[in-house]
Amino acid sequence: MSHETIYNAIYLHPRGELKRELIACLRHHNQVRKPRSRGTDRRGQIPDMQSIHIRPPEIEDRIIPGHWEGDLIKGVGNCSSVGTLVERTTGFVVLAKMDNATTKAVVDSFSAVLNREPAAMRKSMTYDHGREMHGHKIPTERTGVQIYFVDPHSPWQRGSNENTNGLLRQYMPKGSDLSIYSQDELDAIALSLNTRPRARLGFESPLVVYTQHIELLQHPTDTVN
Repeated sequence: MSHETIYNAIYLHPRGELKRELIACLRHHNQVRKPRSRGTDRRGQIPDMQSIHIRPPEIEDRIIPGHWEGDLIKGVGNCSSVGTLVERTTGFVVLAKMDNATTKAVVDSFSAVLNREPAAMRKSMTYDHGREMHGHKIPTERTGVQIYFVDPHSPWQRGSNENTNGLLRQYMPKGSDLSIYSQDELDAIALSLNTRPRARLGFESPLVVYTQHIELLQHPTDTVN
């Protein structure tokens, strides 16, 4: 039975206590299923943006590590935010504390947490059209990470990050004040996700697989052609 069959059975169920109980058992607890398209994009164009459609094929294939997806999750009244980064090959999560969602705060925070990772693991980041990334050239200069932008209203083009943001709501619920979390606390939340075994990783955790990739990059073994 596919997950779509399960979702359809739950959301098509008549209103009532049973439906509420079933939705409460879902990972994201959404009361309705949201459509992918939500109208016309009214945000301004980001200058000198590089489209997702010119990304190197290696990023799409998820074979070579070091390519990230990025986003923000917002707190109550959109007055606080936390930066989220997910490495595409391993699912490794990095969180960034932000004082606000201004361009300066976003580029400073993302640059700081990316620079904690080895240089070989800082290749690219795929982001949405949020105007906070108007200063995308700054983190590229500071970290070496090339930033690509998805199509408007296309969250599935950053599917790993979207799914992770849903998981993070278990720790930082919608409507809460995200400014209360220190960077150390955000690192602890990320560690909780990074130590969960994943089926697509052969039931290893993202932390284990990410560390293995770093070790291979730092100590490459001899190969025979």
